[in-house]
Parts: sequence; structure tokens; C-alpha cells
Amino acid sequence: MALSEKEQALLAQMEAALTAEDPRLASTLRGRTPNSVHRRRAALAAIGFIAGVVILIIGMGVSWVVSVIGFVLMLVSTVSALASWSRASSSRTPRSDAQDFLHRIEEQWRRNENGTD
Repeated sequence: MALSEKEQALLAQMEAALTAEDPRLASTLRGRTPNSVHRRRAALAAIGFIAGVVILIIGMGVSWVVSVIGFVLMLVSTVSALASWSRASSSRTPRSDAQDFLHRIEEQWRRNENGTD
């Protein structure tokens, strides 16, 4: 639901006051966005995949067990990266059903605000 300009200005003032009063608390409350967390996990999974390739290649000369471990690491990293990446992209684009619902709620809010029921 969209905020009016007055509400947005009030929210910005409150945020500025909180940041000025306690910057440490403000940074803690901001936290990380789910998108950045999923992207970071996808990047770590990519690093795990590369490590799996290296272990697989090294394992060819050492033992087949080491190669299997490298392959399993590659497989787990790929599944993890795909899952994290899909979560990051799905959290960016909300479903149309959710948009329709939010649109209806916003219209109802505006009607109530204007006094037409």
C-alpha cells in the first residue's frame, strides 16, 4: 500500500531523527535485505562449485574417492546456487495476485479516506 506524500515525509523525518539519535540502532534495524542475502549465498555456492572442480581434478591423480567428493561438492553447490538465485529473483517480482490484492486494499483505503463508502 502506497503512503501519501505527507506520510512519506513524516517517515523520513522519523528515520532521520532515529539515525541522528542512535546511529548504531538505526543500522541494526536496517539489516540486510533478503535479496542481498540470497545473492550472497548464490555467490558462495559459485565459489563452492569452483572448489569442487578443483577437488575433482586433483582427485583424478590422487584417488577416485577424492574425485567423488569434488563432484558431490559441485552438485550441492549448483543446487544451492539455483535455489538461492530463484529466491532472489522471486522476491523481486511479486505475484500478480498479490498486486491485485494490494491494489484493492489501496482503493478501499482511498475511499475510506475520502469519506465515500
